[in-house]
This record gives sequence, structure tokens and C-alpha cells, in this order.
Amino acid sequence: MEPHFLMVSFFNLYIMDSEDKARVVITGMLIVVVVGVIVGCMFGVPKYNVWRSSVAIQKAENWGKAEMAEAEENRKIVIEEAKANLEAQKLNSQAEVERAKGMAEAIEIENGKLTAMYIHYLWVRNIDKMDGDKIYIPTEANMPILEAANYSN
Repeated sequence: MEPHFLMVSFFNLYIMDSEDKARVVITGMLIVVVVGVIVGCMFGVPKYNVWRSSVAIQKAENWGKAEMAEAEENRKIVIEEAKANLEAQKLNSQAEVERAKGMAEAIEIENGKLTAMYIHYLWVRNIDKMDGDKIYIPTEANMPILEAANYSN
């Protein structure tokens, strides 16, 4: 009599020899493990998918919050730069007004006339602001010599 593992009932275990009994026990344990894994997967996989989706949602929310925070920071930086630019423009305009007042006072000191001597003084005062490549030398008629290098004779 050859025992068939799937058809053996537990009541017939006392008739079998020890080798057959071990096969039946191992087969039964394997069936229990396989059924346990299948049942575990049936309940575990959907739970895992829900958990994975919630993690992905949280990750996306955090990424969105980070993007919003970065955009807010960039907006604040642009506002501060605009404020600094406005302040600089105000100070530049105040400096221009003061310069114009100084020029008006200087002209008033000259009795409202721009004399050749005053123009010469302004020219000498601004020599350091000129390009260093050329030096203009006024002549008798207050005309600069522009091309002295061409007339070296």
C-alpha cells in the first residue's frame, strides 16, 4: 500500500511507518506555511500600498511647502533689493540737488557770469576724471591741441 500524501487522514497516521509520518507532517507544515503566506499577502499588500501612498502624499506635500517657502524667500529678497534701490535713487537725487545748489551758489558768487577763468578752473579741477590716454593743452585761443603727434616737425 502506497500512501498518497494529500489523501492521508490524520486518523491513519498510526498505521504508517515513521518515514511516511515525517513526510505527512512536513507536507502539512508546508501547506500551512503556504496558506499563511497567501493570507498574509492578501491582507498585507493592500495595507502596504496604502502606507506607500500616504508616504508619497506626505513627501509631495513637504516638497510643495518647501517650494512655497523658497518662493516666499525669493519674493522677500526682491522686495528688499527694490527698497535698497529706491533708497539709493533717493540719495542720488538728493546729491544731485545739492550739487545743483552748489553750482548755483558758485555762479551767483561770480555775479551770474561764467568767466573764462572760472571755466578754466573747472577744467583743471576735472582733469583727474578724464581719460588718462590724452592730455589737452589749451593754446592762446583756448583751443586744445588735439593732434600734436601728427605735426612733430
